[in-house]
Amino acid sequence: MTECLSPLVRPLGELSSTDLPIAGGKGANLGELLRAGFPVPDGFVVTTAGYDAFVAANDLDARLAAADSPDAVAALFRDATMPTEIADAVVDAYRRLGDGPVAVRSSATAEDLPGASFAGQQDTYLNITGADRVLDAIRRCWASLWNERAVAYRERAQHDASAALSIAVVVQRLVPAEVAGVMFTANPANGRCEQTVITAAWGLGEAVVGGLVEPDEYVVDRSLPEPIASRRIAEKKVMTVRTDGGSEQIATPASQASRATLSDAQVLELAALGERVQQHFGCPQDIEWTLASIHQPAPTARPSADRGLADGVFQLVQARPITALPEPIGDVPTDWPLPQPRDLYFRASIVEQLPDPLTPLFADLIRVAVPIGLNKLLAAFNPKLVGTGVDFPTINGYAYYEYSRAALGRMSGLTPVAILMLSRKDFVLDRWHDHALPDYRAAVAGWVDRYPAALPASELIGGVRDLLTAACIYYSNVQMVIPAAALSELTWTGLYNALLRRDGDPQASDFLLGFDSTPVRAEKSLHALGVWCRTVPGLADALDAAPAADVLTASPEGVDADDWAAFVTRLRDHLSEFGHTIYNLDFANPVPADDPTPVLEALKHAIAGRSADPEQRQRETTERRERLTRELLARLDPVRRTTAAGSLATAQLWAPIREDALAAMGLAWPTIRRLLRELGGRLTGAGAIARPDDVFWLTAADVDAASAALDAGTERLDDHSASVEQRRREWRGRQLASPPQYLPVSGWISWMDSMMPAHEGEQTGPVLKGTGGSGGRVTAPARVLAGPDDFAAFQPGEILVAPITTPAYTPLFALASGVVTDVGGVLSHGSIVAREYGIPAVLGTGSATKRIRTGDVITVDGAAGTVRLTGVDEPDEAPASPRVPTWAWVTAGTATAAVGVALMTRHRRHEPIRG
Repeated sequence: MTECLSPLVRPLGELSSTDLPIAGGKGANLGELLRAGFPVPDGFVVTTAGYDAFVAANDLDARLAAADSPDAVAALFRDATMPTEIADAVVDAYRRLGDGPVAVRSSATAEDLPGASFAGQQDTYLNITGADRVLDAIRRCWASLWNERAVAYRERAQHDASAALSIAVVVQRLVPAEVAGVMFTANPANGRCEQTVITAAWGLGEAVVGGLVEPDEYVVDRSLPEPIASRRIAEKKVMTVRTDGGSEQIATPASQASRATLSDAQVLELAALGERVQQHFGCPQDIEWTLASIHQPAPTARPSADRGLADGVFQLVQARPITALPEPIGDVPTDWPLPQPRDLYFRASIVEQLPDPLTPLFADLIRVAVPIGLNKLLAAFNPKLVGTGVDFPTINGYAYYEYSRAALGRMSGLTPVAILMLSRKDFVLDRWHDHALPDYRAAVAGWVDRYPAALPASELIGGVRDLLTAACIYYSNVQMVIPAAALSELTWTGLYNALLRRDGDPQASDFLLGFDSTPVRAEKSLHALGVWCRTVPGLADALDAAPAADVLTASPEGVDADDWAAFVTRLRDHLSEFGHTIYNLDFANPVPADDPTPVLEALKHAIAGRSADPEQRQRETTERRERLTRELLARLDPVRRTTAAGSLATAQLWAPIREDALAAMGLAWPTIRRLLRELGGRLTGAGAIARPDDVFWLTAADVDAASAALDAGTERLDDHSASVEQRRREWRGRQLASPPQYLPVSGWISWMDSMMPAHEGEQTGPVLKGTGGSGGRVTAPARVLAGPDDFAAFQPGEILVAPITTPAYTPLFALASGVVTDVGGVLSHGSIVAREYGIPAVLGTGSATKRIRTGDVITVDGAAGTVRLTGVDEPDEAPASPRVPTWAWVTAGTATAAVGVALMTRHRRHEPIRG
C-alpha cells in the first residue's frame, strides 16, 4: 500500500523518521522501518492534519480547554461530526488493506522521542473490523491525547505546554499473534548495551505492554560465547485474545501457562532482528514484536490465522528509543572470597566512613596508609607489635581490616599495657590534642600553599600519598579517642540507669547535650550567615538564580555588587573553617571546600527560615542540662553524689571531643583533591583519560607510570578510557551489594554480629531492626540520600535515610524529623547529633537504603530501634542470631579495641578544633 491517498491519510510505506510532525512518533518510526525492509505489518496513518481538521471543524479547542473531566472530553469527541473528507479517506485506505481486522494505535507528536517515550499514555485498540468501528477507534485515540495519564505525563516530562500538540493514528493489519512481547536492545535494568532483553507471553501483546501478565524473560548477551545469558519462564496466568470486534483477557490454558514461549533459536533470531533495528536508528531501541504461529496448542478462543500474513515470522509493531537507560552496571557480587582464607576480616572503625566500594586509586593508596597509621599507634605500646599481620584490602571493592589469627592473639596481650598507659592522667587527650592534631595540621600546611600547576606529576601523586598517610596516622589517635569517649558515656549511662534514675526521670544522654563541637559550630556559622543574608536586598533571589558552581565567582544582577562581594567573603570564611568536612572518606567524593552545593542548599533553608536557630536550640538544651544536673546532684547522698559527679564530668568532657576529633579527619581532603584535579587535568590533556575526574578510577600503578611518563616529556599517553569505564561499571554493580560486616560468616566469629556497626544479613518483612540512637517516634516520608548530590532535594520534615552520616550531614538534621542509616551505633555521629536535635534515630540497619525508597512513609521508633515500612508483608519468623552480652562491647576491626577499658579522670577541657 504505497499510493498517496490524501494529506489527511498517508500509507505507512511513504513515511520516514523525518515525518514526525505529520505521523507522530510511532507512525514515523514504523514507516521508517517498513521503507528499510523490516518486517512491519502494512497500514496507513491518519495524519495530524486529520486531527487538526477534525478539531477545527467542530470548534473543539475552546471546548477542550473548558472540559472538566475525561468523560467530558470523550463526549466531545464522540458527539462531534466526522468531516466527510476524513471519513472517505479512512474508509478508502481501510479497504485497500483488505477490510480485515486491524490494530488502531495513537501516535502523538510528543511520543517515542529520544528524550521521552510517552509510552502507554495514549490508547490502542486491537482486532477492529469494519469501517465504522475503525472510525470510532480513531475518535477514541484522538480523545486519549487529553486523558488524565497523558496530561500528567506531559507535566512530569516538562513538555512545553505552549508547543502545538497534535496526534496521528496508526492503522495496521492485525497480526494474529500466538506470542508477543517487548524487546529492549540494551538492558534497561543495568544499562549494558551488549545485552538484549526479551519479554514474551501468549496471545496478543496488550497483556505484556499493559503489565497484566508476568512474562517470560530472555537475556541475550552478545559478548558471551553462549549468548543466551539467562532465561526465566514465568507462570503466565492471563493472555490477550481476539474476540468479535475487539480483544479481551482470558485465563491462559493450564497446559500453556508454565511453558516457554520461545525456543532458543527464536530468541537468537529475534535478538538479531533487534540489533539490526538498533543499527538502523543508531541508538538502543524499545521494540514491540509479534509472532504469528509457533506450532504450539492455542486456546479455542483464538481465531484462525488471517490470510496474507507470514506464518512463523517475527513482525515489528512499534520501535522507539530507550529514553531512560542507566549507566552500565556490573554484576552484583554474591560471593565474598577471602584473600587469605585463614585470616579474619572486619568492616569497622574507619570503614564506617567508607560505606561504598572504593575507587581504585583510593583503594590502592589507603591500603598502604592504614597499616602505617596503625603501626604508629602500636609502636607507642609495644614496638614488637609493629607490622604483625595487619592489612587493609578490598573484597568486591569494599574495604576490610584483615588480621591474621596470630596477630589478633598478640594484640590481645596489649590490654594490660594499654590499661597502664591510658590510666596516666590525660594520656589520650594529650596525645590527640597536643601531638596528633598539630602534627596532622603541620603535614597539611606543608602542601596547602604549594602551587599544583608548578609541581611535577610524580610530586603531585607523592603529595597525595603523604597527606593520606598523615591522615591515617592522625586517625590512629582518633581510634583512642573513640573508645575513651564511648566508655565514658557507657559508664555514665550504666551508673545512672542502675543507681540514680527514677521512674519518669530523663534519659542519661540528656545530661550530655548542649556542648559545642565542630559540627555544631559549623551549623551556627552557616545559620548566622543566613540571618545576615536576610538583611541584604535581592541576595536570596540572586543566590537561587546563580548556579552553585559559579557562586564564588559570579556577579549576579539584582543585588548590589558590594553586598555580593561581602557575601562571598563571608561564605569563603565559612568554607575555610569548615569546608573540610567529609561525606565519605574516599577522596573521589567532593568536600564543601571544592563543591559548596550542599552548603548552599542548607544556607537557602536558613535564609528562608525553614531551619531552626541553632543558637537558641543550644541555649535551651544547655539550660536544661545544667538544671537536670543540679537537681540530680542535690537529691543524692554524699557517696552517690561524688560518684555521679565524677562519672558525669568525664562523660561531659568527652561528649564533644569525639565529634571534634572525627571532624578534623578531613583536613587534608581539600588539598588532596586539588592535587588530584591538577594531575587529572594533565592526564586528560595527554589522552590517558577522558576527563579529569577519571583519575580516581586509575590504579596507583597506572598513575605512577603515567606520571613518570609525563615528567619525562611524553606528550601522548596510553588511553585508559576503556579500563576506566569498565571499573566504573564494576563499581556500580558492587554498590548494589550488601557487604558482610565480618568474614568468614561462620563459626565463632558470627557471635560478633551485635558488636558490628551494621546489622548482618538481609532483613525482610515490614520492620527493619537496628540500634536505637535517639529516642522518640515519628511517621513521615523518607528521603534516601546516596551522598551530597542529593542534599538539594531534602525537604523539611522528611526522614533522612542514608548509608552513614558524617559531620557534613549536620545541616540536614535541622530539617529532618528522623534519621535512619545502614551503618552506625548508639555512639556514632548520627546518634549523637540526633539527640542534640531531639529527633528519633535508628542506626546500623544494614539495608535501609536498599529497602526504603524516597517518598515511602515510614515509622522510626528510636527507643525500640525499629523502622516500620509500609506495604510490606510479615515474613516467616527466622531463628534469632546469637547475640553477645553488652559487657562484651569492643571496637572490632582496630588494634586499639582494648584501650577503652581505662577510666578517664581529671581531664582538662580542650580548645575548639579549627580547620
